[in-house]
Amino acid sequence: MRNRRFLGVILIVLVVSLVVALTLLGVDLIAGLTQAAPKPTPAPIVRPVTPTPSPTPLPVLTVKGPPPSITSGEAILLDGMTGHILDDVNGETPMPMASTTKIMTAVLAIQTANLDQLVTVQRDAFDEVHLNAGSTANLVVGDKIPLKDLLYGLMLPSGDDAAIAIADALGGTSANFVNMMNLFALRLHLFQTHYINPDGLTYYSPNGTPLPGHYTTAYDLVRLAQYAMSIPLFAQIVQTQRYVLPSNGLHHSYTWVTTNDLLSSYSGAMGIKTGHTIEAEYCLVFAARRGSEYLIGVVLHNADSNRRFEDAKTLLNWGFALPLLPPT
Repeated sequence: MRNRRFLGVILIVLVVSLVVALTLLGVDLIAGLTQAAPKPTPAPIVRPVTPTPSPTPLPVLTVKGPPPSITSGEAILLDGMTGHILDDVNGETPMPMASTTKIMTAVLAIQTANLDQLVTVQRDAFDEVHLNAGSTANLVVGDKIPLKDLLYGLMLPSGDDAAIAIADALGGTSANFVNMMNLFALRLHLFQTHYINPDGLTYYSPNGTPLPGHYTTAYDLVRLAQYAMSIPLFAQIVQTQRYVLPSNGLHHSYTWVTTNDLLSSYSGAMGIKTGHTIEAEYCLVFAARRGSEYLIGVVLHNADSNRRFEDAKTLLNWGFALPLLPPT
């Protein structure tokens, strides 16, 4: 009996071992069969390529028909949003530019100096006005005026005394400051512009002829104006019609009123600068905004003070009336 039980146990162990071995063998066989028969690689799906559509260009002011007739000898009108020239009358002809020179003087002061710096009015600033029949901010010799305030005296009443005072303070001498002006003009690629003073007055040789070397073009001047108007403080100053500087222990009181009649007579006018000498005659750099449109222009060499403003209005009205069309 014992032998039979022993044999039975052995038999059961053998049967269990056999079942386990066959089970493991079956798993291996299945794995082998699975590896031996890999799934087929699906064929790639070719999808049509949809090109990205080109953006629709925004419409711009587009010249249609001839520009209006004006009385100024040289003029240019620029779309300030795109930089496109809309009208050009002898825009590459070098001309004296009178006090529109002060645009560069102001830009250089704003971008290179401490606006809180006190500028001392020296005797040469007073003499510039009284010996050369210059326009004046009525500065008093010895006054110490913050540069930021003095810029209003430079641009609103077109103070030649303010220009000389600023040049002395920032350049050490007026001549040094003028060298800075000419270098800055080259930096801005104003290759047909050159200065011999910071205010635009005509200087004369001993024989009574105007000294050469102070000139620009309508094209250079409008590009300078476009750059200047991108400077917030400059844009703020040139659209100011009246500026009051109260007196304190350092300077007298001053009230400066703009010479730019366009600011009070044309809706949307934003500046910029008048000019006048015998050689340059009457000049004007102007800018205006109507809705989303922004125009900058120059008129030079006009025999009449009022007609330069009328020319500016004529150009602005024409420019703002141009159709908005997609660029071609």
